[in-house]
Amino acid sequence: MKTGKTPEETKVVMTELVLPGMTNLLGNLLGGELMHHMDIAGALACMRHSNAQVATVAVDALEFKHPVRQGEMVSVEAKLVWAGRTSMKVKITATAENLKTGAVIVTNVAIFTFVALGEHGQKIPVPDLLPETDEERREFEREEQAYRCRLEQQAD
Repeated sequence: MKTGKTPEETKVVMTELVLPGMTNLLGNLLGGELMHHMDIAGALACMRHSNAQVATVAVDALEFKHPVRQGEMVSVEAKLVWAGRTSMKVKITATAENLKTGAVIVTNVAIFTFVALGEHGQKIPVPDLLPETDEERREFEREEQAYRCRLEQQAD
C-alpha cells in the first residue's frame, strides 16, 4: 500500500477583507499584497503535505486578470497538484467577492513550486501525492511533464 496524501488533504483557504491600507491609489489590492497571501497559502499547503518547513522555489505565470477592490473579500485557495522527491507544486487560485452583490470572480491562478527543508536547511523527501479525481490526475500528469521538460532544459 502506497503512503502519501491526497490533494484534498493539502487544501488551504485563506480569506480576508480588503482594507484601505492594502490598496493602491485606485483602491485596488496591491499586487504584492496578493502575491504575499498566495505565497503563504501555498507554503501552508506544502507544509501540510510534507510536515516540514518549505521554501518557495518558483512561481509560474502569475497574471492579474481582474482587480480586487477595497471592501471586497479576497480568498486564496491552495492545493497540491504534484509532488516529486523533495519538491511540490501547488495550484493557487485567488477570488474576489463583492459583498454587496455576492458576485465572485477568479482574479488569479498560478502554480508555485516549493521544496521541503530539514532542520539544517537541506532538501528532504516528501510523501507521495495521491490524486483521486480525473481532474487531479490530469493536473498531476501536466505538472509531471512540465517538471521533466524543465529538467531537460537545465541539462542543455
